[in-house]
Amino acid sequence: MFQFKQFTIHQDQCAMKVSTDACILGAWVDVAQAENILDIGSGTGLLSLMMAQRTNAAIDAIELDLPAFEQAKSNIAESKWSDRIGVFHGKVQDFSPDTKYDYIVSNPPFYQNHLKSEKVQKNQAHHTETLSFEELLDSVLRLRTTSGKFAVLLPAYEAKVLESLAINKGLLPQKKLTVRHREGAKILRVIVEYGSEPEILENTELLIKDAQDQYTGQFSALLKEYYLIF
Repeated sequence: MFQFKQFTIHQDQCAMKVSTDACILGAWVDVAQAENILDIGSGTGLLSLMMAQRTNAAIDAIELDLPAFEQAKSNIAESKWSDRIGVFHGKVQDFSPDTKYDYIVSNPPFYQNHLKSEKVQKNQAHHTETLSFEELLDSVLRLRTTSGKFAVLLPAYEAKVLESLAINKGLLPQKKLTVRHREGAKILRVIVEYGSEPEILENTELLIKDAQDQYTGQFSALLKEYYLIF
């Protein structure tokens, strides 16, 4: 399990474990004004719980993998925000809620042409066969409000692929966070927030560790409300 300051994540049934980049996504998204949030591919329920900690929003989380869905339900049920988070099992392509969302977050599967694991659950979590980028974007467009935002976490190359598709569908990048382990290291992940209104792109970089292999002040400030070590 992974213990945070205000909640606990059990992850023995999930192929996608708690990761540093997912925690960065959960802490970085600007959901302060959101009233209805959707977490696509919730896994353990980590992102939903991180967002619930600092908002009063109603949050829906959808997960295709049954063991992960059950684990997310359990993690959320044990939290203090269980009354505000609904967990749904199934494909987001088929998801038909009664509401639209003003903020949608996803840490989606992204491998497109990589060798697969022998484990079906791990393949679903990591590969795009169950949720292509086209299907993800079409689901976002269908489920968001007119002014709704969409934030997604991907490796650098896949982020460029999705950005091109998103722009063609009228979703424009408005904020971008490039994540590296340390100065000069290759890009670990890119988080992009999309919206419909053309705005000046806010482009920033986050370094996780400094030259002394200590967490940077920037990283500590972002995660201080969640990590026990800060």
